[in-house]
Amino acid sequence: MNLSKTNVLFMAVCTGLIVANLYYCQPLIVLIANEFKIPEASAGTITYLTQAGYAIGLFFMVPLGDKLERKRQILMTTFATVIALLIAATAKSFLILQIASLLIGITSIVPQLILPLAASLSAPEERGKVVGTIMSGLLVGILLSRTLSGFIGQVLGWRSMFYIAAGICLLIFFVIQSKFPQNKPQFQGTYGQLIKSLFTLIKTQPVLREATAINVFSFAQFGAFWTTMVLLLSGEPFHFNSATIGLFGIVGASGALAAPLVGKLGDKGNSRIAVGYGCLLVLISFITFYFAIESVIGIAIGIVFIDIGIQGVHISNQTRVYSLLPEARNRLNTVFMSLTFLGTAAGSAYGLLLWKLGGWPAVTIGCMVLSLISLAIYGLTYKSKSKKAKAQID
Repeated sequence: MNLSKTNVLFMAVCTGLIVANLYYCQPLIVLIANEFKIPEASAGTITYLTQAGYAIGLFFMVPLGDKLERKRQILMTTFATVIALLIAATAKSFLILQIASLLIGITSIVPQLILPLAASLSAPEERGKVVGTIMSGLLVGILLSRTLSGFIGQVLGWRSMFYIAAGICLLIFFVIQSKFPQNKPQFQGTYGQLIKSLFTLIKTQPVLREATAINVFSFAQFGAFWTTMVLLLSGEPFHFNSATIGLFGIVGASGALAAPLVGKLGDKGNSRIAVGYGCLLVLISFITFYFAIESVIGIAIGIVFIDIGIQGVHISNQTRVYSLLPEARNRLNTVFMSLTFLGTAAGSAYGLLLWKLGGWPAVTIGCMVLSLISLAIYGLTYKSKSKKAKAQID
């Protein structure tokens, strides 16, 4: 069957609302630290636990979409998300909140189940448009989650945000039950064979290794920035509350606007060129952040650069990965996305460590080092490919 426009719209909305669960905690760090009477940097650990949970869920649960009936898996996972959010909302200790954050990450992988479902139910000539529409929903969810969370946290308290998120996911559960079509699995092997094939892809696909490595270091910077920016803006000289900090998420809309332009650049020639431009923009953003330690305008400009840069790297690398083996697209995406979010989680932890060691200047310099590593991977793999091509000609 082909998807109707209404079904595609429902999928886009559900994707955006569920992926938002990963980012609600970021503007709430200061409020959570105050309630549990712990340092703000310690409270920030929930940001990388959520991202790490998402990476775990991607690696071990998304491949099951090739083996289980997808609608049923999406329903079970969404209901599990509701429970995880309620545990966070009612947490009596910070340890329980940390465990809940990990569970929120593991269960919020539904967008990565919806995307292959939509792709498999779409007509070939409509597939790109359908996936693009759903990705737009995902992007809007990421951007607006921080703004909504900051406002709700400031007005109603941080626990209210998790209660509201649980209510939203419960509503989504019933929407999925009534609106989503069923989709039978294609893979006939065992779960063990499914997981083993992921490592085979890593071993046999050099473009997958290169694209994933660049993404890991790029998203590590992304995670480090968004986690420590909250600490910067809540302290001297800004003293912003969570609602004001959340508004900086809207500035990131520039990345969403740039996404189609990045895609066109890739369509016109080699999408790898867009990866290089993206890596450069991320480096420029941290140079800007270094000098903008007391400038709101400077930080806003840096956010524009980092969001456009990250979009450039991610969309272009994903295009390259998707073009490798159409029959293994789900598993390619699992490897690419799970390691990318592990990079985000490690980056958040890295950012908090740098913050403890030397504050904002240490964070920016540390991220510049990661930018240079990304560019080194980009340059070295380009050179090796060029030499290989020349050798073949000779």
